[in-house]
Amino acid sequence: MSDQPQPSVPEPSTDGSVATRLAVVRGRITAAAVAAGRDPREVRLLVATKTQTPEAVLEALAAGVDLIGENRVQELVAKAPAVADRVAEGALQVHMIGHLQRNKINQVLATATGLETLDSLDLARAISERCVRDGRTGDRALEVMVQVNVTGEESKSGVAPDHAVELAGAVATLPGLRLTGFMTIGARLDDTDEDTVRAGFARLRAIRDAVLASGAPGTSTATELSMGMTGDLEPAIAEGATIVRVGTAVFGPRVTAATL
Repeated sequence: MSDQPQPSVPEPSTDGSVATRLAVVRGRITAAAVAAGRDPREVRLLVATKTQTPEAVLEALAAGVDLIGENRVQELVAKAPAVADRVAEGALQVHMIGHLQRNKINQVLATATGLETLDSLDLARAISERCVRDGRTGDRALEVMVQVNVTGEESKSGVAPDHAVELAGAVATLPGLRLTGFMTIGARLDDTDEDTVRAGFARLRAIRDAVLASGAPGTSTATELSMGMTGDLEPAIAEGATIVRVGTAVFGPRVTAATL
């Protein structure tokens, strides 16, 4: 535990505005980082925009959000026009954080700046081929993370932990791709205890550290750990998260469908 004084966390406001909710989330991130003896600036907030309208997304951007993530390709494409100017200016990054099917690769490449859910070499090669075909190499390469299934649950995507280092090494050599780190969806705190949740996050950190220590070509940039969401961002930050993906705490409970 850090000896630094704990920052106060803003209390939720009854107005339910996105800006107010964001202030609360940022307060949680700061408090968790300080409690872990980390610099809060080491942790980025990715706002998950699943089922949200373009208007809600723009409200978040107006409150200073510079990284958003989308779970579904169709929603990613539908919201792209609303944020295109900010992406073009370099003021906003857009990550695909849901499972990607090969037949949707072109749509993702046209709208996303990063992909956090790479979980097979076949998919990586297909994306690499499209990037090379489109001239998206060098500084324009697509930033990708390897998704790891640290819980072993069949309902969750991701490569098995025992194969993650090998996959990352192979991905890092592919043209058009820049390996930036690793992503996971942790065990639900509602279903298990915090020690189990933290153990999963710690395993992802160990995988990241092993890849960095390997010195394999193209792996020196694989520093990111995208882990932790609304319900478990504190244990994720304690175990080294550099990106936390938060949607519900920013926008409120999700609706079943968005009017796009």
